[in-house]
Amino acid sequence: MRVLVTGGAGFVGSHLCERLLNDGHDVVCLDNFYTGRRENVAGFAASGRFELVEHDVEQPISLPVEQVYHLACPASPVHYQADPVRTLRTNVIGTLNMLELARQNNARLVLASTSEVYGDPEVHPQPERYRGNVNPHGIRACYDEGKRAAESATMDYHRQYGLSVGIARIFNTYGPRMAFEDGRVVSNFLVQAMAGKPLTVYGDGSQTRSFCYVTDLVDGLVRLMARGGFTGPVNLGNDGEFTIRQLAELVTRKYGGAQIVEEPLPADDPTRRKPDITLARAELGWSPTVALEQGLEATAADFRSRFAAGEGR
Repeated sequence: MRVLVTGGAGFVGSHLCERLLNDGHDVVCLDNFYTGRRENVAGFAASGRFELVEHDVEQPISLPVEQVYHLACPASPVHYQADPVRTLRTNVIGTLNMLELARQNNARLVLASTSEVYGDPEVHPQPERYRGNVNPHGIRACYDEGKRAAESATMDYHRQYGLSVGIARIFNTYGPRMAFEDGRVVSNFLVQAMAGKPLTVYGDGSQTRSFCYVTDLVDGLVRLMARGGFTGPVNLGNDGEFTIRQLAELVTRKYGGAQIVEEPLPADDPTRRKPDITLARAELGWSPTVALEQGLEATAADFRSRFAAGEGR
């Protein structure tokens, strides 16, 4: 098939493009390089089945495609809070544009939504039926509410136009090609450890997260695309739960770091985050396979090679 991946030069998007190429598809990668990196997709053109289009999803575009994976949006707090109005436009206008593109092509669209739609959850672990606890006026609202609006638009296109759609609620994901400066906890800790600096924990580190390795996530997205007739939303994430301090201690034990230091907890930072993946197991036959230590080793190896090449200096 000819498949469009928006945000395809980003961390997750580039791994998805790679998987689709390996599966034999023709891939159109659309990215404006706001957070995506050309280096992430530099080797894909050699396949002869990869096309890179520099474009912002806030602007309409017409392309002949059979499937659309809509990932375009800054996904880490550092990036999406840097320009919250742009983040909101990307989530709302960008999603509407990609839904319209899918409708023109009668293509199935999979939306990359987020666990952030649950906000600071009062239900644990979080099942898809839980409607969340989101602050609509907070500093994270441009992303949280933007993704909730994107889900709404996706389901409206499904109901009004009969468009085939799937909604994936993605939980914390890590792996090779993460940006050093993206502000996510895994990349923060690895960069600090490899530089011999203290690891920064916000609050006392008792807040929890689940960490899904990127190839596991990509497999879930591909399975959701293949599951025509199933809209979701469906949680995609690892249901292992770790405190931030546990992660920091694991990183310092394996990769160094001067010590662990505490900083004030950011506003609206969720205290607990863990997916209920019962639905993904039942509907997609999917569950994560890569353990945290295994995934961290692959991620750290990628970071080391990039440090050696001079990146991040």
